[in-house]
Amino acid sequence: MKESTDKALLRRDSAGLALVLLTSISTIGFVDRIVLNVLVEPIRKDFGLSDTQIALLSGLAFALLNVVLGLVVARLAEKMRRLSLIALGTLLWSLATAWTGMAGSFAHLFAARIAVGVGEAIGLPSSHSTIADFFRPARRATAMSVLMLAPPIGAFVGAAGGSLVAAHFGWRDAFLFAAAPGLVLAVLVHLLLSEPPRGRYDAGDVETVPPIRDVLARFVKVRTITHVVAGSTIASLVGFGVNTFFAALLMRRYGFSLLEAGLANGFVAAVPATISVMMGGIVADRLAPRMPHAHARVPAIALAISPVLFIAALLQSNAWAALALLSVTALFQFSYLGVTYGTVYNLMHPRMRVTSSAITNMIFSLIGGGLGPLVIGAGSDWMAADGFAPGIALAAAMGASSLLYWWAALHYRLAEKTIAADLATARAGFGPAMAVVGGPGH
Repeated sequence: MKESTDKALLRRDSAGLALVLLTSISTIGFVDRIVLNVLVEPIRKDFGLSDTQIALLSGLAFALLNVVLGLVVARLAEKMRRLSLIALGTLLWSLATAWTGMAGSFAHLFAARIAVGVGEAIGLPSSHSTIADFFRPARRATAMSVLMLAPPIGAFVGAAGGSLVAAHFGWRDAFLFAAAPGLVLAVLVHLLLSEPPRGRYDAGDVETVPPIRDVLARFVKVRTITHVVAGSTIASLVGFGVNTFFAALLMRRYGFSLLEAGLANGFVAAVPATISVMMGGIVADRLAPRMPHAHARVPAIALAISPVLFIAALLQSNAWAALALLSVTALFQFSYLGVTYGTVYNLMHPRMRVTSSAITNMIFSLIGGGLGPLVIGAGSDWMAADGFAPGIALAAAMGASSLLYWWAALHYRLAEKTIAADLATARAGFGPAMAVVGGPGH
């Protein structure tokens, strides 16, 4: 094991501290991203926006520069101190979130959301790579599952906290409150955490920085990576779309107030989704010694079950019956998150991990975050224009999109065929840069 030499000031080489701080930062990043969703109705009414415009704010605006800048920053992060980038990105997206609360027009809102995306492009990709270097390969799926608690916890804080602040002070103040914790965390991670050595627990050459073409080639040549990234991207399309309009659905179809919708949204996003994310990684790690394909089988089964439960929930006319079924659905639909990241990082050269994180985030942002809300928003507008009640139109668009979970499950099922051999090859050690992708395709 290599010891960190980055011990300046108060910095500690602590995996536990790293997991707490970086999970907190990722959580606040998700709060700053998701708080817009619970405020859809008051923002829509203030600016006279359609569901399609709301979808553009939630998805495309965030992804516009995020996808390009994220890849550029990732290449820098393969060579420089990752924790400095995390601190800088956290500071920037927090300031951009506060700027969102000062918006006076749709264009201002759009620009502010772009700025949030820029900050996250600088700060978030390095978090996954850093955690991968703090934990041994056998524990990475579990560690990544803890890190991936950020979306459900962030969704709860953003939805419940955002609606609570908005109900008492207005939607603009909700963005100001959401911005504050990131400013504190940016300082803490810079002062308290030391940079872990690259590839500390990986065999072979961990110093050479492979060119980006080798990283891209590995996404294609290693079939397990191809399929788990494809499956998780399709699943994220549904997840981002549903999360954008969940509170709006409760308000339009079931007559919830803003505060009630936010609290309900937060509960469903936090408790069952947190269990789903954690148990996905833990169960896969526990099963892997006797079931080599467990890291593909667990998400495949969970995603195959999800659309059946989700559509059953949307068919309920009683709000509490719908929420109960949606909570059960959430126990399954997010189990792929930690497992996917843990698997990809176990299959990537240590000096490829920030870039691979940026690439996966780019794909998730464009397809999941960019198209997911737009598909549901445009579908809702189309059906509403055709005479359906707003709540029914939105529910139908969400239900139709959930069928994509079956497509996602198919990719994880295909990954079962190659994952054992690919992981065994990676465990044997990474050779020089070109050898990283030099093996046969699977």
